[in-house]
Order: sequence, then C-alpha cells, then structure tokens
Amino acid sequence: MGRLHRAQQILLLLSGLVLTGWLFTSCVNDPEDVARLQQQLNDTVEEAEGVHIIFSDSGLVRGIVVAPTMLNYLDKTDQRQEFPDGLRVAFLDEFQDTTSTLTAKWGVYRRRTKEITVRDSVVWESTDLQRLETEELNWDENKERIHTKKFVVLSQPDYLITGYGLEADQGFNNARVLQVVGRVPVSRPKEAQE
Repeated sequence: MGRLHRAQQILLLLSGLVLTGWLFTSCVNDPEDVARLQQQLNDTVEEAEGVHIIFSDSGLVRGIVVAPTMLNYLDKTDQRQEFPDGLRVAFLDEFQDTTSTLTAKWGVYRRRTKEITVRDSVVWESTDLQRLETEELNWDENKERIHTKKFVVLSQPDYLITGYGLEADQGFNNARVLQVVGRVPVSRPKEAQE
C-alpha cells in the first residue's frame, strides 16, 4: 500500500508540474506580436480607406468628398479629419448639379474652428470656366470666406490673372487677387464671341 500511495503522489506531482508548465507556456506572448498589435490599436486616430463623405444643408446635398484615405483624429483639443493622400470635392447647387470641383494632394478639416485647408497642387474649377491654381487654399466656414496668401493663377473666360493672395466668398463670387503680378487677356475664337 505504501508503494501505491507513493506512486499516486508522484503521479499527482507530475500532473501538477505538467499542468503548471502548460499554463505558463500558454500565457507567453511574442513581444513582436504585442508591439504590432499596439501599433494597430490607436485610440486617438481612426483610419478609413475609400472615403465618400456627403455634406448637406437644409436637406440638400451641397458637396461630396472622395478620398483614398482619411485619418479621423479624436483628441478633444484638436479634432480633425485629415486627407493625407489627397481628395476631390464636387460642389453641388440646389438642383444637385455640379457647379465646381476642387482637387488637392492633402487636406484637413478642423471641427472646432470649422476651417478647411488644402495644400499641394490645389486646383478649383467651375462650370462657368473659372479655374484657380495654388499651393494652399483655406476656407473659413464660420465667415463663409475662402482665402490664401500663396501665389495664385486665376483663369477666367476673358483674363488670366497671376499674383499673391486671394479672397472670395464661399461660392467663389467676387474673387479678387490681392497682389496682382500679371493680367493677360485671353483671346477667344471669333465664333465663340458672336
């Protein structure tokens, strides 16, 4: 009986050691896996791909933003939506017709101040043959104003205007170049003038 009791104790001890060893080995995480997961789980930034954002006012769609990537920063002191890979915006009228488009290689919308900034190869084009090219354009949603201090090229049906700085209302009416460097009349074919 002593041998049987001793064998049971040894078997129980070995089972306990195996179970303990199994518990300790199953709880070990690979430090590289943990680091990779921590990089992916960021509670201050949300990332979206293939973004389509629809802006509306009084039940009417006023703009559609399309971007390959959007980073949504959740920090309460600086909530913003950043478009690091560029964006395209189509502006619509009350009949849902496109009135103008805007493209840029980078953009940001700051929620708290309601300001939008686009940079790098900014091009705005309207259906009434106006075109603006610049490196930076700002829109103050509260003041309903568009502005820049950068060099601009403003093409209109009759003139090409170059200079520094631009101000306009958000509908791009009454746009004016602040420091005109050049103003070149654009000749149109005779059939278009008649």
